[in-house]
Amino acid sequence: MFRRIKANQLNDIFRPLESRNGQGIYFCRINGYNNEVAEFIRKYYEAAVKEGVVIEGGIPNPDEKGIMYYNETMGTRFFMEQQFITESLKRWLPRMNQYQRECVASGIYNELSEMRKKGKNDNILKNAYIKIMCGLYYKFERITNRLGTSNLPKILYEGYVNNYEMMLLSVLASAGCDIVLLQYNGDAQYLKTDKNAEKSDNYMGAGLQSFPQGYSLKSVREDIQKNVSRQRLYGTKPDIENCTNAWIEGKGLADILTPTDRRGTDGRFFYNCFIRISGVEDKSHYISELFQLYGELKNSKRNLVIIDNEIPRPTPDEIAKVNKGNYNNIDSMLMDLAKNFNKLPNVRLQKIIIKSFMDTMLSLENNNTANLNKLKNKAVYLICWLNRYYSQLFSNSKITNVACFIDMGGCKDDNEALFLQFLARLPVDVLILRPNLNRECCLKDELLYEIHFDNSLNVDKFPTDNTAIRVGTVAYHAERELDTLMYQDSGMYRDRQYSKAVSLTLETMYEEIDILWKEELKFRPNFATVGDTVTMPVIFAKICGVKDGNVDNYWVTIKRLITEECYIISNVPFINPRGDNPMKAVAAECLKNGKLQKQKIKSNPNYKYGFLQLDTQDYILDKLQMLIDSNIIQGTFENGMEYNIVAVILNMRREILRLIQNFDFTKKNPKLIYLYMNENTVTIEDAIITAFLNLIGFDVVFFVPTGYQCVEKFYKRPILSEHQCGEYRYDLRLPDFRKISTKEHIPWHKRLFKRGQ
Repeated sequence: MFRRIKANQLNDIFRPLESRNGQGIYFCRINGYNNEVAEFIRKYYEAAVKEGVVIEGGIPNPDEKGIMYYNETMGTRFFMEQQFITESLKRWLPRMNQYQRECVASGIYNELSEMRKKGKNDNILKNAYIKIMCGLYYKFERITNRLGTSNLPKILYEGYVNNYEMMLLSVLASAGCDIVLLQYNGDAQYLKTDKNAEKSDNYMGAGLQSFPQGYSLKSVREDIQKNVSRQRLYGTKPDIENCTNAWIEGKGLADILTPTDRRGTDGRFFYNCFIRISGVEDKSHYISELFQLYGELKNSKRNLVIIDNEIPRPTPDEIAKVNKGNYNNIDSMLMDLAKNFNKLPNVRLQKIIIKSFMDTMLSLENNNTANLNKLKNKAVYLICWLNRYYSQLFSNSKITNVACFIDMGGCKDDNEALFLQFLARLPVDVLILRPNLNRECCLKDELLYEIHFDNSLNVDKFPTDNTAIRVGTVAYHAERELDTLMYQDSGMYRDRQYSKAVSLTLETMYEEIDILWKEELKFRPNFATVGDTVTMPVIFAKICGVKDGNVDNYWVTIKRLITEECYIISNVPFINPRGDNPMKAVAAECLKNGKLQKQKIKSNPNYKYGFLQLDTQDYILDKLQMLIDSNIIQGTFENGMEYNIVAVILNMRREILRLIQNFDFTKKNPKLIYLYMNENTVTIEDAIITAFLNLIGFDVVFFVPTGYQCVEKFYKRPILSEHQCGEYRYDLRLPDFRKISTKEHIPWHKRLFKRGQ
């Protein structure tokens, strides 16, 4: 009989019998989980399937037919003698040799003797004996002739054993068999069967945790089968693979410039690097260093691709060239899409590309947000981009001549990040430069080597032409740093510091309009800056009636609001719908599926904003899109009103454009005063322009002494703050505001007494 020995580490169980301490067997329980346990169970399961027995759901008791067959074969006699058991085994399990029979018989006799000591009668012993014999025949016959051999048979049992099962497993263990019990919920139930834990050892590995939810031998089996089928996806594995970053010295650009023949000599590998450099070490020399890097790479005759800001998305033509179909599972999808690489001229490189493609795509499989269609789209992107850059990267047929791919700015989205992960496992050095620390790069990869510097520098383009290189002096960068200290989170703002802004309409008291009107935006309530965007608190109000019926003071109130930044509308309507507007004829071309076609707009000969700065043009078009998306104007996306909105906003008067061009989002904002004094009809075009200027950041105030409806009737929901300030007055005639004084008028007798005080 074989004695039980304790495993110091799980892989000891795979050692042959003769190399074990005392040539013993292992009978252990696993109650906890870690990576070592997971790998062991997988390996032990495969061994048990091949050279042992896997038990899921327990060992069934022999049924009536099984017992009947036993009685027909062996008879009904039973003697509590080891010799009787040995002779019975010779007939019942004839493939065992004499030594194996004696070991099994000894084990059975010992188990029955233990029962007899506990007071069990011969009838109970006979029933237990028959159950053990049937268990050996029906469940373990395939391993009985291998008991005690050099490579011991393996039994893997999932769950908790009962008394009968423990007897049977103990017999097999004593006869020369390794046994592992998988217990997902701890030892408590097991100890009901083996009270003193005398039959097996509890494995006490480091860092054991509870088994994952849903873990089972079924999941292990499915994972093994899945991995086997996955091998078909790769086809013939490449004879060379990447050695990424293991050879580098961590010097960044110097590592990139290391000649490929000096990186390593093992023919099983190509030596590449995958590096991201965030920030800059020296602002005054950074651009010249990059230009020098470019020159040395070109002189070395290495293939080179440089991308500025982002990788252009695949075009419809590039996507159309990818052979693709509809798929039910990821394996069939990847196997079919990988056929797109079959046309590549270099067969050796083709195998490397297919392996990297499979590794990269399969790494996404466990991402719960990635459904099959999304995975397909990402795979198509990889194929399109590889096709686009293949000749630039791999025109040299020698794989060890590693190419270089430089991404200037960092990855803006997951597709770009995935492509760089894909490239980094090919014969390509991938260098990501992120000099501007305010710009994020979404790439994460265990292979990536990171270099960080504290200085930030805004660089939009990799320098490849010395005529375009602009290098700042030390003094220049020092001034920029001082500028950052002064104007970042300090409440102070330099001129035109921000190029993006959103307006926030203030709900105010009537009296507050006069107070807020001349204040800079940064001093108003709810002003904020977040990132590169300003939140502008603005006024959008309608003042109905004349306060106290005093017309003279009414004009003075308006005069106080007239500033250099103010545009006044006094002729109603402001925009005549039948007036000349060249953008009406082309408005339908400027809008497609509700989205502005910005490039078409800018290239249209009728476009009249081309003289403005580009960021001002983009700001206007962004707010126009916002106005359309808000659906605030009556008829938008119902009767073609969206085209009217486009035509109106792209045909604004020059004076208004100048106010927009001169607008600094942190300082005083431009104003619009709309004087509606009579019964003339306000047009929907007036409602469009005023709503738009509110989004731009204008303060807009309507003075309506009559209290009549004006632009608000064209809005789908209230966006104007309406103030009822006094009695309604009609037929008022506008004065010459140049002749109106805003100084407070004091009667002569009050002035006289004031002097005497």
